[in-house]
Amino acid sequence: MNYIVLAIPVFFLLIGIELLVVRLGRRDYYRLSDTLNDLSCGILDQLLEVFAKTALFAGYVFIYGRHRLATIPGDSALAWTVCFLGVDFFYYWFHRGSHEINAIWATHVVHHQSEEYNLAVALRQGAFQSAISWVFYLPLPLAGFPPLMFLTLSSLNTLYQFWIHTRAIGRLGALEWLLNTPSNHRVHHGRNPKYIDRNHGGTLIVWDRLFGTYQAEEEEPVYGITKPLASWNPVWANFHYWVELLDLARGMRRWSDRVRLLLKPPGWRPAELGGLEQAPEVDAASYRKWDVTRPRGLALYALVQFVPVLAGSALLLFLQDRLNQTALATGSLWIVASLLALGGLLERKAWALGVETARLLGAAGWAAASAPAAFAALAVAGAAASIAWLLRFRAALDAPAGSASGSDQRAY
Repeated sequence: MNYIVLAIPVFFLLIGIELLVVRLGRRDYYRLSDTLNDLSCGILDQLLEVFAKTALFAGYVFIYGRHRLATIPGDSALAWTVCFLGVDFFYYWFHRGSHEINAIWATHVVHHQSEEYNLAVALRQGAFQSAISWVFYLPLPLAGFPPLMFLTLSSLNTLYQFWIHTRAIGRLGALEWLLNTPSNHRVHHGRNPKYIDRNHGGTLIVWDRLFGTYQAEEEEPVYGITKPLASWNPVWANFHYWVELLDLARGMRRWSDRVRLLLKPPGWRPAELGGLEQAPEVDAASYRKWDVTRPRGLALYALVQFVPVLAGSALLLFLQDRLNQTALATGSLWIVASLLALGGLLERKAWALGVETARLLGAAGWAAASAPAAFAALAVAGAAASIAWLLRFRAALDAPAGSASGSDQRAY
């Protein structure tokens, strides 16, 4: 049972509530482009998991089935308690490693790219992160904790972390000493030098206190990475740091340094390239978040088109066990093309017009060939209206976009 997928309606209900609360309080914690990009990254992560989950979980099942040192009963309250602590403990080390090792940071950086901090950011996850994270939990099947026990507690650990991605809740008194709270996790998302690589805990914050990575929230953090992503493209979000590492490796003379680059922390350079690059200080008062100005009608188009894409993604995730691989692959490709096109339109990229037009025509063609007549007619009419609306803004694409960036430093 995929608890994350089952919780999707609750996630969106809580995002709606937070959005209403902050709007009533006249606090500007959400931006349309940023929120759509957060959700797009989350969709890509869940789509990839549809195809990879069996292979990734197979490692746990294999070790439990062939190499476990004991058989821990699944009906023991003590076993569930110890497994909960084990999951949280190994999550801490995975999370800490994902900030201190370039090859893992490249899969985790997606979660930190947003320059906002709200519940939508919680859903922003790297699509390739789970390909590495499962390795950190292998002591649990070796010890004999049943696969379903681990899967349940791992999912609950992830679900817990949703609510702490908010600026609407302040400090929570004595709970700050034990739990990962919104205040503790805001620190983790800060790009201020004193906040970087701090507070890695999942449910509990005690691991950070024990291992020297705890930092209390003082001033409000400046959120994001030290070199803003400067893009609303969710596919690029998952690859940009790998490209940076490749560019950096090309400038190194020794192959040994290129290998070390993958294992060293973000900001590491060999001596001839200047050595360790420190995170720059940031002034919250003068910092400008990256954005692109665009016609209001273009932003409205992206929002309206995102709704059916989001609904289609949720439907595919809920029905994944009933669909064959061809249907899953076709649906997933259509969703990826949709997210790519909408992100490009929000950046005012001319290429996005062609991708979006092809996407709409493809959907209309499928409906005309396969769907009931009434639905097909509605789909064709909707595609035609969408293309007509979009063409109104053709001249605005690839025009000077008025972007702004808060930093020109490398991301880490």
